[in-house]
Amino acid sequence: MARTVPDRPKPTVICFVRHGTTPTTGKVLPGRAKGLHLSEKGIAEAQLAGQRLAQLGSVAAIYASPLERARETAAEISRLVGRSVHVDRGLYECDFGDWTGEPLAKLSKLPEWQTVLRHPSGFRFPNGESFVEMQGRIAGTVEKLRERHRGEVIVAVSHADVIKVAVTDALGVPLDLMQRTVISPCSITVVSYSTGPPTVLAVNSTGELANLGIARSSVTSDDQTSKSKTPQNATRTTSKR
Repeated sequence: MARTVPDRPKPTVICFVRHGTTPTTGKVLPGRAKGLHLSEKGIAEAQLAGQRLAQLGSVAAIYASPLERARETAAEISRLVGRSVHVDRGLYECDFGDWTGEPLAKLSKLPEWQTVLRHPSGFRFPNGESFVEMQGRIAGTVEKLRERHRGEVIVAVSHADVIKVAVTDALGVPLDLMQRTVISPCSITVVSYSTGPPTVLAVNSTGELANLGIARSSVTSDDQTSKSKTPQNATRTTSKR
């Protein structure tokens, strides 16, 4: 009698999106400071990211960091994908402590900056978070989202260093190699989480997602809002890292 092989569970696919450009992108280290909004360029970038994700036709949920620039990016994606935005503190930017708001040109001259670049696993931001602590936070958030959305495709809007750490963990490489990854504004990084090791499908992507093979004909969702409607809690605001 032939033995039946059970179907392998479908993976959870997380599309990590860095927030769009702000007036300080590439100039200062804003960290968790409040009141920083997307620039006009950033809004356009978020809209393009939303268009790309909408083509998948299979996004089950959208999560975002609590910071305005991430929530505004998620709102533009939400409007095009048709899923409401859930704020998740696990996607927060790293707490840069005393370095928050400092110009990057100034910080890059500090001796400690080389540690950030070459040995982040041994660095804690003054009166802030360490990279190891951030790594643990992100790993826990990813695990929670995987359990909540088994077999689904979801979007997580966050920040450059957070996404770098998620990629590093998915690849199984040391944290000290995280700075070798580039995460541009509104780029999309896609990781598939299954029963085995994660599979990194795309990093820092600004092109088409259709050829990744993650689009599905149907999904189960916690939000059955029609894709033709704008979710009520995904209001658009026109107002870096």
